[in-house]
Amino acid sequence: MRRPRLLFVSPRFLFPMDQGGKIRTGNTLRGMKGGAFDITLVSPAPADHARYGKDIEAACDRFVPWPEQPRSRIRRVLALASRLPVAAATDRSAAGSAVVKQALADKPDVVVVDFPHADVLMPPRIDAATVMFTHNVEAEIFERHAKRETGIWGFVWANQSRKMARLEQESLARYDSVVAVSDRDRDVLAKRYRLKLVEAIDTGVDLDFFAMNPPDSEPDPGGDGGTLIFTATMSWAANVEGIHFLLDEVWPRLLAVRPRMKAVIIGRNPPASLAEKVKERGLNVTLTGFVDDIRPYVAGANVYVIPLFVGSGTRIKAFEAMAMGRPVVSTTLGIEGLDVTDGENFLRANDADAFARSILGLLDDASLRSRIATAARHLMEERFSWSRVAAQFEAICLRVLERR
Repeated sequence: MRRPRLLFVSPRFLFPMDQGGKIRTGNTLRGMKGGAFDITLVSPAPADHARYGKDIEAACDRFVPWPEQPRSRIRRVLALASRLPVAAATDRSAAGSAVVKQALADKPDVVVVDFPHADVLMPPRIDAATVMFTHNVEAEIFERHAKRETGIWGFVWANQSRKMARLEQESLARYDSVVAVSDRDRDVLAKRYRLKLVEAIDTGVDLDFFAMNPPDSEPDPGGDGGTLIFTATMSWAANVEGIHFLLDEVWPRLLAVRPRMKAVIIGRNPPASLAEKVKERGLNVTLTGFVDDIRPYVAGANVYVIPLFVGSGTRIKAFEAMAMGRPVVSTTLGIEGLDVTDGENFLRANDADAFARSILGLLDDASLRSRIATAARHLMEERFSWSRVAAQFEAICLRVLERR
């Protein structure tokens, strides 16, 4: 029998999978490839996308691209005047809409749209079962930024939050099902936008790629040292804010007790403000920029930190660290939406004092580091493989198709 055809519309080229949304989408598609659906992926792509041929082949049965448009700063600034939030205004593409229109003419059985702002690529009417894949409560991110900013930036974030809320309200309501990435996001979306059907999938982790590094393989922090690590997308303001918090408020407390402390911060194109701060203060902090493989860096650290105060959805980086057997210290928001337990799978810290105490407590106690890390890895193995998450997503698509 012919497998039903699934059209997956992404506003981003998924490869390399170096950001949370791309990691989640790419691994979900990989897990679904060869299963219940014949999958067509459409997305923008760079001119040299053929070099990712093996990655593309692993995620779909066929790939239909359109030319990727650079998202320059000028383009984003001009988009501030749009009725749409910047994320949606810069995703508009005549070429992309034409590719989507042609793919819809082939009459797929199910259409999945990745992120609400990708709805700008879709026609007013979609003659298929439809699913919207939301990785965050998008408006919530902007609202949280607005609460932490003053002056012109506070106004900008508040303005963007209103536009995003309107976009989410209008776009989510026209899909047969909305998929959220946590029970918490599912409940917020359903209540906030009065949606009839929102279903949740788990966040996953590649347990083979992010293999367990035994706690006794970590470097010895000694009595006055220790290494922290944080991986982040440096183009995201919330991540940069979190690093400044770590360096400005937490770091002095750590150095007072452990003067040989080190930190490694991984992420493409760190802003000059961070590099200047590290240099001016003579901090033992390494800004690596982009790296092909974060695993050696995580394995060489004692504690993984997530000092975030703005965001939504779930942080895949937390599960990657847990899978590798490194204890995590995180704010409540940094671990939001993930079904993990404070004191068992990670340590929660929401201010500078608590963050420093948690880090120092782990560095001082090898048995505590081992207990937290081992319990977290066991939880990843029991519940959070990508194959399990892909099966959840596939089941949702099948149910939507059946109802249609």
